[in-house]
Amino acid sequence: MRSGGRFRACAAFAVAAALALAGCDSTFGQHSPATKQAGSMSDLWRGSVMAALLVGAIVLSLIIFTVLRYRRRGRGDEPSQRQYIVPLEIVYTVIPIVIVLVLFGFSWVVQDKVDALSDNPDVTIDVQGFQWQWQFHYRDEDVTVTGVPDRRPVMVLPVGETVRLVLTSRDVIHSFYVPSFLFKRDVIPTIKNQFDLQVEKAGTYRGYCAEFCGLNHARMTFTVRAVSKAEYADWVAGQS
Repeated sequence: MRSGGRFRACAAFAVAAALALAGCDSTFGQHSPATKQAGSMSDLWRGSVMAALLVGAIVLSLIIFTVLRYRRRGRGDEPSQRQYIVPLEIVYTVIPIVIVLVLFGFSWVVQDKVDALSDNPDVTIDVQGFQWQWQFHYRDEDVTVTGVPDRRPVMVLPVGETVRLVLTSRDVIHSFYVPSFLFKRDVIPTIKNQFDLQVEKAGTYRGYCAEFCGLNHARMTFTVRAVSKAEYADWVAGQS
C-alpha cells in the first residue's frame, strides 16, 4: 500500500510538471529578437532560464525524495541527526559559486558584443528625446524626422546594415526602448550614449520611452520600420 501510494504521488507530480512545462516556449516570455545584438542577449536569457530550471528541478526532486524516503513511521526510526558532513557542505558551496562564475562569464561576453562600436557604421542617427516626443536626425542623409503630439515619428532602418544611434536629451532623463531589440538605453541631458545595432528582420516595431519623464510620458512613443536597402534608398530620396 505504501509503495502504491508513493507511486501515485510521483505520477501526479510528473503529470503536473508536464502540464506546467507545456505552457512554456523557447523564448521564455521574451520578444523574438530582431537584431544581431538581440540574438546574443536572447541566447544568454534562455541559457540562464534553463540553468535555473535545472537547478530548481534538482532541488525540488531532492526535497520530494527526502520527504518520502525519510518520513517518520514510528518511534525510534528517525533519520541520522549528524550535524556536519564536511565533504557534502563543500560540494553544495562550490556548485553555486561555479554557476555564478559561469553566468558572469557569459554575461561579460554578451555585454562586450552589445556595446561594441563599428569603426565605420553605415548609418548614423542622432536621437534626441524631449518632453514628450522624439527627433531622429540622419547625419549623412541630412534628413530629420520629428514627432508631434498627434503623430509618432518613424525611424526607418535598412536591414543588414550597421546603424549607429547617438542618444541625447533636451530636458530630462528619458529611455530609448524597443522591446523587439531586447535593449534599453537611457537618454540623459549633457551626456551622449551611443550604440550600434543591425536589424536582421524586416518589419515594423514599436518603441517607447521607458523612463517616467512627466505628464505625457505614456504618449512618448515611436515606430521603427526596417526595410530593404533599396527601399531605404527610396525613402531617403523621398525625404530629400
